[in-house]
Amino acid sequence: MKKFIKTLKNIWSIEELRSKITFTLLLILIYIIGTHIVLPGIDPNTLVELQKGNSKSSGGLLGLLDTFVGGSFNRASIFALGIMPYISASIFMQLMTILVPQIAKIQKEGESGRKKINQWTRYLTVGVTAFQAIAYISFLTSTYNQALIPAYTGYFWASTVIILTVGTLFVMWLGEKITDKGLGNGTSIIIMIGILNRLPQAIAQEWAARTVRGAGGLLIMMIEIVFLIAVIMGLIMLIQGTRRVPVNYAKQIVGNRQFGGARNFLPLKVNASGVMPIIFAQAILFLIAFITGLGKTGQNNFLNDHTNVWYMLIYSVAVIAFTFLYTALIFNPKQMADELKRNNGFIPGVKPGQPTADYIGTIMDRITLPGAVLLALVGILPGLCQLGFKDMQQSFSTFFGGTSLLIMVGVILDTLQQIETQLLMRQYDGLMNSGRIQGRQAATTM
Repeated sequence: MKKFIKTLKNIWSIEELRSKITFTLLLILIYIIGTHIVLPGIDPNTLVELQKGNSKSSGGLLGLLDTFVGGSFNRASIFALGIMPYISASIFMQLMTILVPQIAKIQKEGESGRKKINQWTRYLTVGVTAFQAIAYISFLTSTYNQALIPAYTGYFWASTVIILTVGTLFVMWLGEKITDKGLGNGTSIIIMIGILNRLPQAIAQEWAARTVRGAGGLLIMMIEIVFLIAVIMGLIMLIQGTRRVPVNYAKQIVGNRQFGGARNFLPLKVNASGVMPIIFAQAILFLIAFITGLGKTGQNNFLNDHTNVWYMLIYSVAVIAFTFLYTALIFNPKQMADELKRNNGFIPGVKPGQPTADYIGTIMDRITLPGAVLLALVGILPGLCQLGFKDMQQSFSTFFGGTSLLIMVGVILDTLQQIETQLLMRQYDGLMNSGRIQGRQAATTM
């Protein structure tokens, strides 16, 4: 405990780190305040009353979106769409840089190319936000029409589209400022704050549901907390897990100096695709349910019921398939083998060039399979927890896996790594006993 307190003092004693933390917390506070400001033309009290007997936005993709934006979606706040339109635009541009050679060429132009793609991403964000704003207004007018103030009806559509678009652009700006002048990973931090913003309410709802059952309910609540901690520990291992491939660099003598001859490792991540397969799988299932009309009534609601066995099976297959697909898109063994050869590096026992690319690709396929299976297990854990722990609240079960927990743990680890780096640069002890966060080392420089 003394060492932890000393580490906190060291963190606060570094002026640059202190200013970054303060700046980040200030922008987070602004974002949280904005999530509670209701759109003009909506009566918040009536909206709350209508939501008590309505579950349309509690599940599926709408429930997932509400989790990402910290409840702003259901509160009809000015940040109701959050930063998700910017995320959608960024993912689209990322895929375009992989699939379209002309855009990939622009990205390789250095800083000017990246600025150009970032500018295109911002323009695309405006279009995506306006489209989603129109869909969101349709959802509000059809589901919570009684919450609309009659005197404001004539201005509601135009003002809401403008406010939601400006709100998303402002949240995007907050994320960029956190990245530039704060702790970094601004977009991810904002999403994480939105997720954490729902955690106290979810715990309170679960606590209220369990205390009604007496002592037995309290014991189950404690077991749930212990299981949640175990899941988080396992997820940390999945995120940080790497297969280290040994790499040697040939010696070169230039004049009187010797270069190379070092032995290093090439870390290949078990979960190279991150959270993207889960997001894609959830979006696909929601789209199928929306197009086919399933999930409305009767026995055809399995696509919106994450406790249904068929939902879990289809969802798991989709996650595994998207894991291999997305890994193949972002991971290029040929390019990695060429970089090794260019820098006089080689894998012991493997010929340079195409054999090295095949070797790296084979290893990546082998470690991607267990990573994909574990990722699918993480995705269906909320449903399994609701089946295993009787009467568990759905809002609390979402924190046992899925996109929410993956993003939350990943962002926290990255933020800790930023602080760890600042401490070690100034020769302070790190946050961990080993002096660094295990498994968060950077890739080998080639």
